[in-house]
Amino acid sequence: MKSIAAILALAGTAAAFAPAPTAKSSTSLSAGVWDTYSGGVDFKGGKFEFDPLGLSETYSPLVPFFREAEIRHGRTAQLAVLGYIIPDFVRIPGEAYSFEAVPKTVDAHNALLEGPMHQLLLWISLWDIVITYPSIQATMKGERAPGDYGIRMLYPKDEAGQKKYELNELLHGRLAMCAIGGIATQTVITGHGFPFL
Repeated sequence: MKSIAAILALAGTAAAFAPAPTAKSSTSLSAGVWDTYSGGVDFKGGKFEFDPLGLSETYSPLVPFFREAEIRHGRTAQLAVLGYIIPDFVRIPGEAYSFEAVPKTVDAHNALLEGPMHQLLLWISLWDIVITYPSIQATMKGERAPGDYGIRMLYPKDEAGQKKYELNELLHGRLAMCAIGGIATQTVITGHGFPFL
């Protein structure tokens, strides 16, 4: 048994020294995606066109949907980070939500499964049916930009400011998506709330 494990381990490491396959890739379509959409930079402002699976080339008609999904998940993750941190300090009124009933934020899901979670599922489903589905249809037809719900309260007037705003939203959303995974993992592993150490 040990011999088989050793052989399998060696076979896996041999692939590290094999030459990398050279595949032809069309850069014209990929460049078009990065020219059309903001987000091809990292947090330091350097070039970072991350598409390891080549989805923008393989499924190019779906690129607006991919961007819509990225923005939606980024916004949701930003709210989730706040929703994980704030309840460690402040709770909404009601016995079911008190620190005695739900001592740790991570336990809120199971403690509130009956009632509030059903309402949450209902409202999210309603939002997706009434708002998200038609907006994705409009995005795919080219009638609206991905993630644009027409709310312009804090949106800059000039084009340079708008591009910076869009890029910041993407970068913050990407960071929040990574952060909420780390927060949830740390909370479950350590059993502690904020600062999750």
